Amino acid sequence: MDIQSIDGRPLVIGGGLAGLMTALHLAPEPVVLLSKTRLGIETSSALAQGGIAAAVGIDDDPALQIADTLVAGDGLCDETAVTRIISAGPAAIEDLIRYGVRFDRGAYGQLLLGLEAAHSRKRIVHPGCYASGREIMRALVEAVRATPSITLIEGLAARRLIVEDGTVRGLLANSPCGPVLLPTGRVVIATGGIGGLFQHGTNPAGSFGQGLALAARAGAMLADLEFIQFHPTALDAAGFPLKLISEAVRGEGAVLIDETGARFMAKVPGAELAPRDVVARHIWHHMMDGHHVFLDARVAKGLDFPSRFPAITKLCAGAGVDPTREPIPVRPAAHYHMGGIKTDLEGRSSIEGLWACGESACTGLHGANRLASNSLLEAAVSGKFVAESLKASRAPRHAAPSLESAPPPRSDPSPVRPILSRAAGVLRDRPTLEAAVAALYPLVTENGAAADAALVGLMICIAALRREESRGAHARTDFPHHDESRVWRREIDLAECFETTQALVRDLVA
Repeated sequence: MDIQSIDGRPLVIGGGLAGLMTALHLAPEPVVLLSKTRLGIETSSALAQGGIAAAVGIDDDPALQIADTLVAGDGLCDETAVTRIISAGPAAIEDLIRYGVRFDRGAYGQLLLGLEAAHSRKRIVHPGCYASGREIMRALVEAVRATPSITLIEGLAARRLIVEDGTVRGLLANSPCGPVLLPTGRVVIATGGIGGLFQHGTNPAGSFGQGLALAARAGAMLADLEFIQFHPTALDAAGFPLKLISEAVRGEGAVLIDETGARFMAKVPGAELAPRDVVARHIWHHMMDGHHVFLDARVAKGLDFPSRFPAITKLCAGAGVDPTREPIPVRPAAHYHMGGIKTDLEGRSSIEGLWACGESACTGLHGANRLASNSLLEAAVSGKFVAESLKASRAPRHAAPSLESAPPPRSDPSPVRPILSRAAGVLRDRPTLEAAVAALYPLVTENGAAADAALVGLMICIAALRREESRGAHARTDFPHHDESRVWRREIDLAECFETTQALVRDLVA
C-alpha cells in the first residue's frame, strides 16, 4: 500500500497475542499491523504451554483469582488493575473461542481446567493439549488474515519512534529494501518480553525489549523493570530458547529431585507448587551448591504422561529424554517481565499517541511476581482495552515528518547476554550490578548494533540497584528481606537512568 495512506490509522507493532487481539478488536476500523517476521513466527505467545488463567469453573469466581494474584504480586499489584483485568477473563475466553481458538474440552463439552502454582482453584484453560500458544496463534493469525480492515506489513523492524512536542508523529523502521517512515499519530507497542537478553531464556532470541527501547528513547516512563520472572523448570538442553516444562506437570504431581534422588523442596511451603520465584530460587541455590536438578514425573500417580502432555513429550524426546522412564533435567530461565512501559488501564503511556499492551506494558497486574498463566490473560484482555481506547481517540492530522536520518543498524543483543545474566539473574548483589552498569553504558553510547539491548539491560540494572530489598522476583543477596520502612520508586525514564549511570561510573572510576 502507499505508505502515506497509513497516516491517521493506528499502527500496532508486534505479532503476538496482544498485538493480534488489538487489531482484531479494532475491526471494522482500519489498522496497520507491523510484524518483523512472518506473522506468528518468533513470538513468545506461540511458545506458551501453560494456558490462560480465567475464573470459568463452577467452583471458581473472579474474586478468588484476584486474591491469588494479589498474594503472588507480593504487595506491588495495582488492585484496581487486577480487579478489572481478572474480571474480564471469562469474556476474553469467549472472544478467543469466537476467533476460532479450540480449547480442550471434556466428554460433555465442558472446558478442561488445570492447576498451576499459587492458584487456589483449577482455572487454567488450555487449547491444543499444552501447546496452547501454537493453537491460539493459529486461530488468531487466520482471523487477522481474513479481516479486511487489518493491513498487515511483515518484514519491517521498528527502530525509532518520531516524537515532536511530546506527541507521536511516526515510526522509523528497517525493511529489506532500506529505511521506511510510517507517518501516524497513534502507535501501540505490543512487542513482547526480554528473555532474549539472557543466556538462558524461554522467549525467542529476538525478544530483547525492543519495544521498551523504542518507548524509552521517545521519553516514555517505564516501571518495575527489576522484576523478571525466571521459569523454574525450563528443559536443561542445548539451544535457544530453552523449552518449557509447564507448571502443569508439577500440578499433576511431578516433583523436583537432584542427582541423588533427594526431593529438596519437600519441606518448603507449597513444595513444587510454591510461587515461581520461590521455586526458581531453591533450584538456583541447589545448582550453585553443585547439584543437577530434575523434574520427576514418574511418581505422579495415574498420570499417562504422553497422552496428557504430548507436546512436552515431543520436546523431551528431541533432547533424548523419556519422561516415563527417567527424570527431566531442568533449570531456571528468564521467562516473563513484570515491568515495562508504564500504562493506565486503557494502555496509554506517558507519551501522547503511544499505547502499550501485553508483556511490553506495565499495567500493575503482576506486581513483583506474575501469577502463573495470568500473562496470556492480560494480553487478550488488554488488547481489547487498547482497541476501545483507540476507537475513542481522534486521529491527529499533522504534516508528514521527514526522514532526516537513517535508522540504527539491525539489533544484536548477544554482547549483552553474558553481562545481564551475571548481574540480573535469579540472585543479585550490588557489586555485580555495578559492574554490569559500567560494562553496558559504553555499549549504549557507542550506538552500535547492541545499543538498544544494552539500554534495556542498563535500565534493568539501575532499577535493580535502586531497590535495596528482596521482593517477589527481585532477590538481592545483600538485602534479603522486605524493607517496608521505605517507599521504593517504581518509575524510571531515560534521563534519570543516564544521570544515575554517569554518577555511578564516576564513583567507580574514582
